[in-house]
Amino acid sequence: MLRVADIEASLEWYRRVLGCTVERRIESFGLYQLRAGSNLIDLVPVSSKAGKPGGGAPGKTRRNMEHFALKLAAFDEKRLRRYLKRHGIEPGETARRYGADGHGPSLYLTDPDGNTVELKGPPDADQGERVAGAEYPDRKRGRVAVKRSAQA
Repeated sequence: MLRVADIEASLEWYRRVLGCTVERRIESFGLYQLRAGSNLIDLVPVSSKAGKPGGGAPGKTRRNMEHFALKLAAFDEKRLRRYLKRHGIEPGETARRYGADGHGPSLYLTDPDGNTVELKGPPDADQGERVAGAEYPDRKRGRVAVKRSAQA
């Protein structure tokens, strides 16, 4: 859930730049749910019932979070950069970063409230670690161990 200062500006940005569609609205609560592929992005105005508990609006010095990622089916850097520039977005550098599917290309951009959005491409064929000192403490035989609750 992202708290936003101007819901209309945020809705327009997420629709125009990321191609999201508004899936559901609960205006009495201040909840706007956007579809981004198989994911939902929840937006709430800071002045709404859902947004007030978080305090003031996010901005350059106050953030909702560090970033969130959206997984892309393909990552054609040149095409993606041209698309973003046509929409007035200057994306950050493309780098190989680690995420839920492993190492792969990604870039960052910023929404109207200063939230950082990572656009993450498919995993690289070579998943070799390139960061000195990186550890995978729960990985066993090439898979990540998943802890289950006592009720599972």
